[in-house]
Amino acid sequence: MIGDLGSAILYIFQPWPLFFLVLGTWLGIFVGAVPGLTGGMLISLVIPLTFYMDSTMALVLMVAMYVGSVSGGLISAMLLRMPGTPSSLMTTFDGHPMAARGEAQRALSLGIGASLAGGMIAGFFLVVLSPPLSKWALQFGPWEYFTMVLMAIVLIATLSQGSLLKGLLAGFLGMMFAMPGFNDSDGQLRLTFGFSELSAGFQLLPMLLGIFVMSQVIKDALEIDRQPEAVKLAGARVRIGWKKWRRHATNIVRSSVIGTWIGILPGVGASVSAMVAYGVAKNVSDTPERFGTGCEEGIVASEASNNANVGGALIPLITMGIPGSPIDAILLSALIMHNIQPGPLLFLTNGDFVWALIAAYLVANVLMFFTMKYSVGILSKVVTVDRAVLLPLIFVCCVVGAFALSNRIFDVWVVVAFGLVGFVMERAKVPLGPFVIGFVLAPLFETELRAGLQTSGSFMGLFSRPIATAFFLAAVAMLFWPMIQGWRRRDRDAAGLDTSMD
Repeated sequence: MIGDLGSAILYIFQPWPLFFLVLGTWLGIFVGAVPGLTGGMLISLVIPLTFYMDSTMALVLMVAMYVGSVSGGLISAMLLRMPGTPSSLMTTFDGHPMAARGEAQRALSLGIGASLAGGMIAGFFLVVLSPPLSKWALQFGPWEYFTMVLMAIVLIATLSQGSLLKGLLAGFLGMMFAMPGFNDSDGQLRLTFGFSELSAGFQLLPMLLGIFVMSQVIKDALEIDRQPEAVKLAGARVRIGWKKWRRHATNIVRSSVIGTWIGILPGVGASVSAMVAYGVAKNVSDTPERFGTGCEEGIVASEASNNANVGGALIPLITMGIPGSPIDAILLSALIMHNIQPGPLLFLTNGDFVWALIAAYLVANVLMFFTMKYSVGILSKVVTVDRAVLLPLIFVCCVVGAFALSNRIFDVWVVVAFGLVGFVMERAKVPLGPFVIGFVLAPLFETELRAGLQTSGSFMGLFSRPIATAFFLAAVAMLFWPMIQGWRRRDRDAAGLDTSMD
């Protein structure tokens, strides 16, 4: 394992891989720092440009963008009180108050340092856990994969932003949009509605560009006049004082472990990691009343956890082909487009590729740290870039990227249509993450269900497999637990109301 990782790191430091790693980290930080732009948008836009690239270099570029975008969100969160990425929401609670009272350098140094620590701790788990988990996953059959995907969809729905019903609705909508086209099971076309272009179904790339990019373009175009004012920086770079990190060591390790393990849960995302880590840090703090007023512990917990989530989310993607977050669903799509089959056999069939991705993740975190440390003065100006300039460029990239996939104007209309779908869903507070993951996982869900039924003859075959049974019971428990909690809460509220009336 150590030898494989060492060889992969040597590969990363060759001229071209290193170039793409630096480029991806820079672009990720830039996009993460601009409110309204996200890592998912960036990676979706870049996928068409990687079709003729070496597969390893293409994924190295995208992993670097992933790392950079999550980290870059702290800049606008602290200086504008606008999270550059959803995962930076908790950073605004303490980062902006600290920056507003003239301590922007200190707030940024805490956030950047915690980001590096969280990323490297998650990297340790990524290196240690991925090989044994991939070997364990080799024991999986159709029922194990079916119930694992079922559990992932339920988990996404229960932990995503909004109600359980809306999360489930988003996941099943994504699965429905994945159904048109050729059915591998019986060789028949279905749900094409007379459109020959739908014979192959909706392509992944136009869907991603529409849901993540075009929907945001529509949203930002309606708010084009809203330009925030940034907190001014005193210097061109942040200064990291290592001695003051000693008292934050426990918080960093705890928050990083929380971020990593929540990242492993399919589809949960860095936002939930940051919320949980922030809440735990507040609950165990000696001065919880300081949280939300510019508290160092809050910044450290939020940034360590959301960066650790990136490494944690890569573990199920690499070992089982299950995306740990919406951006991982995009990376899964990129793997498929580059003819790389993710899953437990990936270590056996493309071991060098997997270790190159892991090495890219580790090195990208270090590059992110030094880039943000020495370039934060420039990046602080980037956060106020005029969206009237950015949006037309992004729109053109969407159109060109979709058309270049198959040279069909139909795919351009698909981008626009999914953009409207994403915009309406966000207005209705229906989360996009479950939609995308449902779309990506639907073929695996259906294929494994049919395979399980063909081998067993009925659903009872599921209960003859211990791992599949455990996944199924976990899915049922996660589905009904929020409902039980809601009933208990209503009962307590009703009991409290009766007591007060007495």
